[in-house]
Amino acid sequence: MDRSPDRPSPDRAARATGQARTAARDSLLLTAALKIGEHREQVRIRNLSEGGLMAETARPVSLGQPVTIEVRGIGVVEGRVAWATDGRIGIAFDEPIDPKLARKPVGRGKVDSDNGWLHVYPAATPPRMKR
Repeated sequence: MDRSPDRPSPDRAARATGQARTAARDSLLLTAALKIGEHREQVRIRNLSEGGLMAETARPVSLGQPVTIEVRGIGVVEGRVAWATDGRIGIAFDEPIDPKLARKPVGRGKVDSDNGWLHVYPAATPPRMKR
């Protein structure tokens, strides 16, 4: 994506203000519930770190605007809009989180209490066609 000189990248802007990222980002794709003021919407998270995230939203936002976002495996996290451009926003969290919690599996299975193994049952197979 090309940027004009008067519109620096979010990373460059953060470095210029002394707010550069220090945590590694984990690329992923999951949905979350974002609340800005009284407005609530589903957004797609594109990357996540202990200090913030990038999400897709068409909603106009203001820099520094307080937000809350509910992320699967993590819960409700408070933060502020750090940057916004082209249908994406960056949110800086007020408190660090453990981003690995969002990657934990949420599937169903049966745990065998005798040996601790997880049994996953396959879906029913379709009947074979006769020739």
